[in-house]
Amino acid sequence: MKNNNIKITDISGKVYEYEVLANFKWTKTNKYYVIYTDNQVKNDKLQISASIYNPKEPGKLYPIETEEEWQEIDRILKERVINNG
Repeated sequence: MKNNNIKITDISGKVYEYEVLANFKWTKTNKYYVIYTDNQVKNDKLQISASIYNPKEPGKLYPIETEEEWQEIDRILKERVINNG
C-alpha cells in the first residue's frame, strides 16, 4: 500500500486501482484493515470498501468478519477521513 493506492486483481485477472483512505492495525483483533475507494459516486455517495490485509501477503485482501470490526472501521473512517476532509 504505497503512494496511498492499492491494486486489486479479481479472479479473472483484471487489475483495479483504488485510493486508500485509511489503514490501521486494531490491537483488539491484532488484524490490519484498509479502507479504500475507486472514487465512484452512486446515489450522491462516495463508494467506500474495507478489507482485512496481512502485510506479509501483499495484494491479498480478506473480508471483514464481524459487526464489531465494521463498527471500528466506521469509527476510524469518521475520525480520520470525514473529520479531516
